[in-house]
Amino acid sequence: MSLRHNARADERTGLTLATLAFFFVMAGYYMIRPVRDQLGGAVGSQSLPLFYAVTFAVMMLLTPVFGWLVARFSRRRLLAWSYSFFIACLLAFVPAFVAQDRIGARILGVVFYVWVSVFNLFVVSLFWSFMADIFESRQARRVFPLIALGGMGGALFGPLLTRYLVYALGVAPLLAVSAATLALALLLLLSLSARDEQAGEGHAAQPIGGSLWAGVRELWSRPFLRYMAVLMLLGDGIGTLAYALMADYAKAHFVDRVARTAFYNDLDLVTNLLGVVLQLSLTRWVLVRFGAGWGLVLPALVNVGLLMLVAVFGTGDLRILGALVPMLALVLVATRGFAYGMTKPAVDTLYTRVPRETRYKGKNFVETAVWRFGDVLVTSGVSLLAWAGVGVGGLGLIGVGVATASAWVARLAGRAPDLAKD
Repeated sequence: MSLRHNARADERTGLTLATLAFFFVMAGYYMIRPVRDQLGGAVGSQSLPLFYAVTFAVMMLLTPVFGWLVARFSRRRLLAWSYSFFIACLLAFVPAFVAQDRIGARILGVVFYVWVSVFNLFVVSLFWSFMADIFESRQARRVFPLIALGGMGGALFGPLLTRYLVYALGVAPLLAVSAATLALALLLLLSLSARDEQAGEGHAAQPIGGSLWAGVRELWSRPFLRYMAVLMLLGDGIGTLAYALMADYAKAHFVDRVARTAFYNDLDLVTNLLGVVLQLSLTRWVLVRFGAGWGLVLPALVNVGLLMLVAVFGTGDLRILGALVPMLALVLVATRGFAYGMTKPAVDTLYTRVPRETRYKGKNFVETAVWRFGDVLVTSGVSLLAWAGVGVGGLGLIGVGVATASAWVARLAGRAPDLAKD
């Protein structure tokens, strides 16, 4: 029998491998995030629509490619090829970042933003599709918060290591260290896949099959995926608004790439600390006691409160524990912390209740192409509203409405009629 039906003793072995793998995935990812974000901080929010538009176009082109790979290759081969490709890419980017000043932050930013988004499709999102294939729904509610907690551990380790290395070595060598962590994650995932295949689950070693456009088609045919797409757009509206405003703040306050990288790294560190606190204190209890749907609703309600603060107080500094903290930093940390610490494990738990093809193709289409479309929409909208004279308070009020709608859609998603019984 596979991990989806094994006793808890065997489940713990799979959980350990998955948790360690996600630790290394997120440690590597959070080493390249501040490298990416310092490029946005170098050019400001006016260049973000270009970054996101190119990213969205590339993701639309790659969606059928991903569908073709999933349809024809087993998940073991898909994992091995995908992760190995991105390890090679990370090493290839090292000389480009050594020459960042000659290449220019705008050109390198477009390329690297696109690459990190593709990384998200073939590495981070593929990881969770694999987890939804390994564990059944009831197991997922127990183990996904723990796997996510391992990832949050990596998301703390990555920024802590980056904080030291960026000053000692500079920006470019961080990519080589990230490649090493990704290689460790791949070894663990291949071991986990081999265990599941040996346990006798017939579909585990087989390609998923189906159409290469299945992810797009299922978006229109499955109510659950439609809710997920709308929820992604609404949630992205809040997060991208804060991110765009923070890019302008970083451009105004930090003049060199090391300082910008360190600043964004510290934001990630505090964000991930919040995510860990949520995982240890609230998330698992909410998912087990009330179901995954409430794991989507609660973060949306938190966003309503945060954006009301922005609407009232603007972007001024707040004094927290004796230190002045920009309001935007507080909003960015809190929205991301709840997204990573509660929303993400809740979403991935719900995906255990849909067919395999939906877990891989539909899920990845929503979490990449739809997500990046939202980035283009929001950053362009922010630029247009700023041109029209709408201030931060007005943007905050708009955000309150978006967050309220997000809470309503989240509740519907948890009750979608096409979800299998829990």
